[in-house]
Order: sequence, then structure tokens, then C-alpha cells
Amino acid sequence: MKKIHEEAGAVLKKAQEDMKRQADRGRKETEKWRKGDRVMLSTKDLVFKERLARKLVDRYIGLYVIEEIVFTNIVKLQLPTSMRIHPVVNVSQIV
Repeated sequence: MKKIHEEAGAVLKKAQEDMKRQADRGRKETEKWRKGDRVMLSTKDLVFKERLARKLVDRYIGLYVIEEIVFTNIVKLQLPTSMRIHPVVNVSQIV
């Protein structure tokens, strides 16, 4: 019974490492950005009032200043009040 328990633990640990490697593959770190740097915001998941054709919308918008680094992959941007989105975004959404 103890041997089976150890084997199951080893298999679960390997599966966890594989899932972490897959999740980290597309993730960017904020180490290359600092407070005060200017970045562009991706329009991939933004909804526009005008409902323009997707191919006519710019891929990235603005140059926004990083106000704060909240977590390793999350930053707070200084966005204009006319943009009605939350200022805290994932690093994968900025360039």
C-alpha cells in the first residue's frame, strides 16, 4: 500500500510539473519592465462601441505608463478615463 501511495505521489508531481511548464510557456515576466516604462496595450479582447471590422482595428493601442507592478505577471497602467477598462492587466496583453 505504501509503495502504491509513493508511486501515485510521483506521478502527480510529474503531472504538476508538466502543467506548470505548459502554463509558463506563453507567460511573460515583468522583470524586463519597470515602473515608469511605456507599453502598448493589445486590443485582442477589447470591445469597441463602433463595432468596426476586426481587421480594421489596430492590433495595439497607445503608449501607457506602468504605474505599478502588482505581481510577477500583472501591472497597473495609467489609462485615460475615457477608456472604460480596468487599469490592472496581465503582462501578456501588453507589448
